[in-house]
Amino acid sequence: QVQLAESGGGSVQAGGSLTLSCAASTSESIYRMGWFRQAPGKEREGVAGIYPRTGARLYADSVKGRFTISQDNAKNTLYLQMNSLKPEDTAIYYCAAGPANGGTWSDPSRYNYWGQGTQVTVSS
Repeated sequence: QVQLAESGGGSVQAGGSLTLSCAASTSESIYRMGWFRQAPGKEREGVAGIYPRTGARLYADSVKGRFTISQDNAKNTLYLQMNSLKPEDTAIYYCAAGPANGGTWSDPSRYNYWGQGTQVTVSS
C-alpha cells in the first residue's frame, strides 16, 4: 500500500508560480508517478508523468515549457514546479502512483494510488 500526501497548492495571479509536493510512504512497487488535475465539470487529465527508475519525464502539451516534474528519491517526494500560470490551470491537482501495468502515463486508470488533492487557483 502506498500513501501519497500533496501540499503546496494555493492562489496566485496569472504569470505567477507555485510548487506542488507529493510525499510517498514508500517507493516499492512504484513504476510510474504522475500529476493530474481536474477542473469543475471536466474530466481528470494528466499534466506530467515520471518513471522513477529511469527518470523519463512526459508532459501534456498544454503545460510543456511551463511545468517541470521532478523527484527526490532520498525523500520519496515528487514535485511539480509550475511557472507562467494561466487561469485555465485552475483545478484540483492530484498526485498518483502506479505499477507496471501497460498503457500510457496520462491514463488515470493506470494508477492505483492517489493523494487527496490540492487546490490551485489562478486569477487573471
